[in-house]
Amino acid sequence: MQQFAAHLGGKALDLLRQLGGEWLLLRQIFKEIRRRPLYARLIVEQVYQIGIRSSVLVLITAASTGMVMALQFGMGLEKFGGKLYVPKIVSLSIVREIGPVFCSLMLAARVGAGIASEIGSMVVTQQIDAIRALGTSPVKKIVIPRVLGCIIALPLLTALGDLVGVAGGLLVGLHELNLDPGFYLEKILSTVTITDYMTGIGKTFFFAAFIGLTSCYFGLGVSSGTKGVGQATTKAVVASSIMILISDFFLTKLFFIFFEA
Repeated sequence: MQQFAAHLGGKALDLLRQLGGEWLLLRQIFKEIRRRPLYARLIVEQVYQIGIRSSVLVLITAASTGMVMALQFGMGLEKFGGKLYVPKIVSLSIVREIGPVFCSLMLAARVGAGIASEIGSMVVTQQIDAIRALGTSPVKKIVIPRVLGCIIALPLLTALGDLVGVAGGLLVGLHELNLDPGFYLEKILSTVTITDYMTGIGKTFFFAAFIGLTSCYFGLGVSSGTKGVGQATTKAVVASSIMILISDFFLTKLFFIFFEA
């Protein structure tokens, strides 16, 4: 019991240390972002690396999710005569929850690992120290472009992923469940409102900030050579994924209170 308590206490201290470090990094970002130059070219490059190069993975995930949900709900509800509710259930679930969360998790796995390993390698090879020696802030040149790149790219990817996911459900509804295409589209348009769509997209701004900030924090914290780079990569993916899943509940509750009030 003592060993378990000590282990649990150590994990709690690590969590508090991580949250405190990310808060200090966030304060530094707000401080540096008001100063010139902004390095717009680096931001555009990160949007390309994070957004466009992740689009195939995100769209495949969205399409397969929509198709599987439509098939599962269709086969299950068909036994009770509820197959006609599939368009409503699938489209609303994807737009409000499944689409934003799954797209964010895929981006955390691909981009979070890449950012942490890239910055960690720069720390190990003393490139960060060289940037400081040249009188440039590493936060401004390394961290801010990546965080802003995530914040810009993830909502756009999620918006596209929602459309692809709903289209995947439509495809299954037509060919596997034998639903009328006009009926399916009419139910989607009558069920999903702009509020539902913007609620899901609004979450991704927070998820993107979690991914970028957490990955940069663990990358900058590498201190034990190449072994530390691998550890930082794993921690960045795990921590950002957990933050996405936990914050999703509170953001859902917050948006529900805000939009339904």
